Amino acid sequence: MTEEKYYKLPELPYGYNSLEPYISADLLTIHHQKHHATYVTKANAILEKSDNQRNLGSEMDLKAMLKALSFNIGGHILHSLFWENLCPEKESNAPEEKLASLIASQFVSFERFKEEFVQTAMEVEGSGWAALTFCHQTKRLLIMQIEKHNLNIYPLFSILLVLDAFEHAYYLDYKNEKATFFKNFWKIVNWKTVARRLKSASK
Repeated sequence: MTEEKYYKLPELPYGYNSLEPYISADLLTIHHQKHHATYVTKANAILEKSDNQRNLGSEMDLKAMLKALSFNIGGHILHSLFWENLCPEKESNAPEEKLASLIASQFVSFERFKEEFVQTAMEVEGSGWAALTFCHQTKRLLIMQIEKHNLNIYPLFSILLVLDAFEHAYYLDYKNEKATFFKNFWKIVNWKTVARRLKSASK
């Protein structure tokens, strides 16, 4: 397996205990080293198998392969974005002026935006994500509800902020109180990362 042709589990930009008390070290460790790592491993296994089948001229079940590949690559990419969206509470500041102004213009107020974002996460059918995205054509911010890792996605929209609504993201710490996890999420958001993604998307 040639390393550069396959996915790698990224290191976290902070320690496993850095997001406490909102995300415990135990939960973060399992989430990163087990769940995220599994998506990377499975995506790479599918890529390696498909490469081998093509080289051998073997018949491939493309529908099943592409469905599984989409799910696992989606899981890897979204988790990678998620880790960068988080930071220790002491480093989490309010959105900078340009970002705050755009959020207010699109959603009337920052508080209204947070309410809609959390509602989006709460109403994911099964497992999935809430995401704040930027539309390059209309220059609008839009909230996207992603089911699993790969359904209901707006193609080519830049993702600025994601919130993991899978049970594995909160259950160890919050049990069935996912609303509390979503509320605490705002205390550890890295708004500098969100602003940086917006700047890049706006070019």
